[in-house]
Amino acid sequence: MDLVNPQVAEYVLAHCTPADEVLRELAVETSAALPARAGMQISHDQGTLLTLLVRLSGARRAVEVGVFTGYSSICIARGLPSDGGLLALDVSEEWTAVARRYWERAGVADRIDLRLGPAAESLRALPREPLFDFGFIDADKGGYPVYYEELLARLRPGGLLALDNVLRGGRVLDPGARGAEDLAVKELNDRIAADPRVTSVMLPLRDGITLARKN
Repeated sequence: MDLVNPQVAEYVLAHCTPADEVLRELAVETSAALPARAGMQISHDQGTLLTLLVRLSGARRAVEVGVFTGYSSICIARGLPSDGGLLALDVSEEWTAVARRYWERAGVADRIDLRLGPAAESLRALPREPLFDFGFIDADKGGYPVYYEELLARLRPGGLLALDNVLRGGRVLDPGARGAEDLAVKELNDRIAADPRVTSVMLPLRDGITLARKN
């Protein structure tokens, strides 16, 4: 389901600050090397939004659940100050090997700490205290409820979470969509909207992005 007219979506993409050479080449390589998975990579307008959100929030410490080939990591890291840091969590050594190369090219490798393994385990191994200013969730959708709770517990008051793919191609609107991942996201969407711990808004950008600021 195209929730946003495709022509409008492309017009929006064409009217944000253009991607630089590193991001363009990363997108091309990802599409060529992983054609069946390339849709997992965020679009450039989403990446630009992430950079702006990190900068506008004044974040120094960020965490990302779901790295893939590193496009979103670059965008987040570029929004951090020179002494900032991004904890990047993923399970794939193959995909993050591509990410590492492009982090080096983008000049942000020194700001990124990559940890391989199940993200829920990596998060639970962290102290349960305000460690982060910004978090981005874009991994297995069935894990979203766990990632949300684990990150919110470690987000400072005033910190910001961003969650991608919250519209699930429109399936959150379909009562007949009973897949485990669709149900997990739909239930989390309802929970966030009613969560007194955050102030949230859902944006119909691409496949939907929810922004939740911890009160």
